[in-house]
Amino acid sequence: QVQLVESGGGLVQPGGSLRLSCAASGSTISIHAMGWYRQAPGKQRELVATITTGGSTNYADSVKGRFTISRDNAKNTVYLQMNSLKPEDTAVYYCKADAYGDYWGQGTQVTVSS
Repeated sequence: QVQLVESGGGLVQPGGSLRLSCAASGSTISIHAMGWYRQAPGKQRELVATITTGGSTNYADSVKGRFTISRDNAKNTVYLQMNSLKPEDTAVYYCKADAYGDYWGQGTQVTVSS
């Protein structure tokens, strides 16, 4: 079992920045990839970015060049640095761990509005 706790969401103006964190605990040795997903009201959950244990990353086209995913393996924590935020980035952001099964965090709200 893996437990995930996200933090760092909030309200930010367009063009601003936020950094999300996701701390994993439990059977972290079994995690081989982690990622961030988001779900806006009335829309399906979508991939934002993923990162493997080896550091390989993947991004949705809509966030390339603006968001950066990183991880600290020693702390079992993954981060999402979000720059140049747009109103369309408003969503609940979820952390996911791939560990012989999918584990999800509780989500953190990001609101981009003036």
